[in-house]
Amino acid sequence: MKQVPDIIAANLKILFIGFNPGTRSAETGHHFAGYSNKFWKLLAAAALTPYQFKPEEDGKLLAFGLGITNIVARPSRTAAEITKAEYQAGRIILQEKLLLYKPQVACFAGVGVYREFTRQARVICGWQAASVVTGVADFVVPSPSGLTRIVFPEQLAYYQELKGYVT
Repeated sequence: MKQVPDIIAANLKILFIGFNPGTRSAETGHHFAGYSNKFWKLLAAAALTPYQFKPEEDGKLLAFGLGITNIVARPSRTAAEITKAEYQAGRIILQEKLLLYKPQVACFAGVGVYREFTRQARVICGWQAASVVTGVADFVVPSPSGLTRIVFPEQLAYYQELKGYVT
């Protein structure tokens, strides 16, 4: 499977961070492309984008001060396939990206992503008490995966809180 390129630039408002690209994203070359993934719907519903982008429009995010990367670049069917060594390397690479690009907010798309990045056992959604990279606020939203049991209105509330911070 081919890797999905980051959508990233310096001084973004928000850099969204996922586990890794899924198989559908690898097939299409675009982020959050899974049929049941709610990422694009959540961005539009929170007014972070002017309408609901399709995954193939992910490059347009930069115009709105938004970007996407992952803690692990290698695509897989599930995050369970990511190895400890990949997470270890990914932590270093992600920290370097945050230091280099300095987004206002590093938004982790799922509690598990932040848990892997920080190695904290207990993580909750919302603003994190301390950030990993000085000058970059850490925020966690529920995973937008279709497998998430959190209902859409609860997910949306976190994206709306995030929007209120950056606008």
